[in-house]
Amino acid sequence: MLDRIAILGTGLIGGSLGLAWTQRRPDSTIVGHDRPEVLAQAEARGAIHKKAADPVAAVADADAVVLATPLATTVRLLDTIADHLPRGCLVTDVASVKQPVLDQAHDVLPPHVSFLGGHPMAGAEQGGIDHADPLLFENAAYVLCLPNGTDQAALEGPLAPLLDLVDASGARPMVLGAERHDRLVAAVSHVPQLLAVALVRLAAATDDQDADESLALELAGGGFRDMTRIAESPFSMWRDVLVGNEGAIHDALSRFRRLLGTLRSRLLEDDLEALAEQFDAARTARDAIPRDRKGFLHPLSDIYVRAADEPGVLHDITSCLLEAEINIKDIELQTIREGTGGTFRLAFETAQDASGAVEALTAAGFEARRP
Repeated sequence: MLDRIAILGTGLIGGSLGLAWTQRRPDSTIVGHDRPEVLAQAEARGAIHKKAADPVAAVADADAVVLATPLATTVRLLDTIADHLPRGCLVTDVASVKQPVLDQAHDVLPPHVSFLGGHPMAGAEQGGIDHADPLLFENAAYVLCLPNGTDQAALEGPLAPLLDLVDASGARPMVLGAERHDRLVAAVSHVPQLLAVALVRLAAATDDQDADESLALELAGGGFRDMTRIAESPFSMWRDVLVGNEGAIHDALSRFRRLLGTLRSRLLEDDLEALAEQFDAARTARDAIPRDRKGFLHPLSDIYVRAADEPGVLHDITSCLLEAEINIKDIELQTIREGTGGTFRLAFETAQDASGAVEALTAAGFEARRP
């Protein structure tokens, strides 16, 4: 039992974890450390029970410590708190680059504490405690990275309480090596962020006749917006990540450049058959991405619901399922056309729940179907 949990950094991720744990682990006392104004908001929102003026005070008597700060701050805090951690304390982090954190933990943490690297694969374009959400991690993948020399059996032994915390966040844990994690997230997260920035910059600079307001951006449709949504993320959220995972990002960018060069060559050669093969291969790979959950773990069951473009329609859908005692695990607005309506994707824990949802929504007059 983790009676006292210290969260160092109570922004979007730390605040969301605190909100989830105060709801699902009510017997635990959560102590937060951050800037005074952030701590005040975190306490007001119920993400923490107590405030700590400094990290050393926060970890005093803690059973578990969660470092929910930017990468460079996490590395620095490990050194700051190392000599003040209680015996038997469990320490984890949420940084999106794992190798530097595990290296630092190995170098500075005393032998009487246990460390487990963590990375919840969830977030939002806007950071800060104001955007914290207890459901942020629901059904998301939560990567766990064991230190070198630590057997996976430790997750059922001394590290089991941290695994319970991950479960309490609503996320789905998976274990990866740090190097493999960093290589994979470079391809699926870090490089896509750079590409989104590049695509928006390309479109903004395409219309030479109007430097102030690019007509290309005005013409951009839903597909372009979907591809570039993450370009709204501020650089401050990415600075440490791009530096900390620089090697893997360079490798992924090099592979992408070669793939782009291949497509360009096929275009120059008018080799439409080869281009078609590239499209087919991409579509096959894209279809393999799980569409019925956050992350890439335990699958859920989908349904699609057609809804009119009118106030309260989402409330009507969720109320219908509440009355039917069917729990929605994930929801996504896939398409919308003003004045006509759109399609929601709803995901459920079991196929039985999905079928029951279709039945209930259909009876209520909605157009609902299984894929």
